[in-house]
Amino acid sequence: MVSHFTSHHSHQFIFITLTTIFILTSSSSSAATETHPSRPFKKIYAFGDSFTDTGNTKTATGPTGFGHVSNPPYGTTFFHHPTNRYSDGRLVIDFVAETLSLPYLPPYRKIRAKVSSSTFGVNFAVAGATAINHAFFVKNNLSLDVTPESIQTQLLWFNKYLESQGCKNASASDCKEVFDDALFWVGEIGVNDYAYAVGSSIPDDTIRKLGIASFTGVLQSLLEKGAKYVVVQGLPLSGCLPLAMSLAAEDDRDNIGCVKSVNNQSYIHNAVLQAKLEELRKQFPNAVITYADYWNAYRTVMKSPSQYGFKELFSCCCGKGEPYNFDVFTTCGMANVSACANPSKYINWDGVHLTEAMYKVVSNMFLNGTFSHPPFSYLLGRKIKQCG
Repeated sequence: MVSHFTSHHSHQFIFITLTTIFILTSSSSSAATETHPSRPFKKIYAFGDSFTDTGNTKTATGPTGFGHVSNPPYGTTFFHHPTNRYSDGRLVIDFVAETLSLPYLPPYRKIRAKVSSSTFGVNFAVAGATAINHAFFVKNNLSLDVTPESIQTQLLWFNKYLESQGCKNASASDCKEVFDDALFWVGEIGVNDYAYAVGSSIPDDTIRKLGIASFTGVLQSLLEKGAKYVVVQGLPLSGCLPLAMSLAAEDDRDNIGCVKSVNNQSYIHNAVLQAKLEELRKQFPNAVITYADYWNAYRTVMKSPSQYGFKELFSCCCGKGEPYNFDVFTTCGMANVSACANPSKYINWDGVHLTEAMYKVVSNMFLNGTFSHPPFSYLLGRKIKQCG
């Protein structure tokens, strides 16, 4: 998620950890373990915005204000060099890959020339991407210098990838190899849509309606093609990001000190999205569609930061300016902007994106905690049962 704010403005599942599942199944399911003792999925396909993008951004067309992702100190914590990830290190999708004993996902733009090398999956997420088609923003004079890719663009990229694998229609036998044993991880997308519309006459409910319709249309297409295991991340607490905090009116705050209007916007969006996911579950009863609750996971950290090792809730680690070490015109990656000594104590990295430490905490909440519905352990159990 790269935002551009330009003005101020029933079942109860028994929880089982991943480790336990792997141990329980290591002897009972040879299909799940013949290539790796803890690899229930053989590949991951990822979609989303800059919170999930592992390198599809092209700096020349990248989002205004955050076009310096290819410069240090991006990537400093884990990779020790910039990787075009909008963080000091790994993202949620990287921790997902690690947990499933898979390599980090290559960005689609990097593997197009040699798609056969993407044995373990592909990342189609791109920074600045929207849920609504880019043409909508152009038509309404909201295009500015925004990324032209949307979630629909990512679906087109996925379709091209399928063709490169010999999968030209969903019923083809070649498609079985692409979809079987694959986890579809759909990162949050939609915050940019609201951000691009700030200051315009387009109401939030129009953005929400169009964005969720586009997003669920893409999900439906993936499910129709053969996706069986899907994780969908909701929008995070966007109102807690330094960018939102610095641009919103000072009296627009909620009970955790973040921008109330922006957090409410994300909350309502997520509520509508969850209702749509429930409809898709009924439409595709053989698929497992898990909702990863980014909003409440983030909020939980904000309410008890020290429990998760954080000291700085609002200031960004890499930036310049007051009061949040952030200035929209002087951002991380620019020559005169430095990073803090210990990013692991910070939730925010560059004012819009999070630190590796925060991504790690959140990913653990999704994969091993109670912030996925149904739990990720349930999805894994279904997958392993299928293999057995």
